Amino acid sequence: MNRSQLIQFLQTQKHGVVSSIGPDGSPQSAMVGIATNEEGEVIFDTLGDTRKARNLRSDGRASLTVWQGERTVQLDGVADELGRGNEGDRSREVYFRAFPDGVERMKWAGITHFRFTPRWGRDSDFGAKPEPRIVEVEWA
Repeated sequence: MNRSQLIQFLQTQKHGVVSSIGPDGSPQSAMVGIATNEEGEVIFDTLGDTRKARNLRSDGRASLTVWQGERTVQLDGVADELGRGNEGDRSREVYFRAFPDGVERMKWAGITHFRFTPRWGRDSDFGAKPEPRIVEVEWA
């Protein structure tokens, strides 16, 4: 399993759990809809007044976990809020391809999008034979 294969797997996934750091340093997690671009950046939307949005604005360090059956992918990295303009629009387009209803949510008051950029990953397949496969991937 290499970085490219890990990205290909992420691109097949629609949901994950993002974990952020709360104001008191405690972990906080939330299920989100995800879309992954060719570089492995993961885009998700949320309302701007949610815990995850407030946490990520204050401290962008985050983790993301996705799973399918006995396979899990854990990622550590940083998240940043997407602004308006070319870069943010390109990232949102990746999200809208995965979630066409996201275009309609743009009308919601307070909707925002974040881009999670992995720095490290672990791909674990506990159903692999003859024994489980666990591979760490550096993103740098």
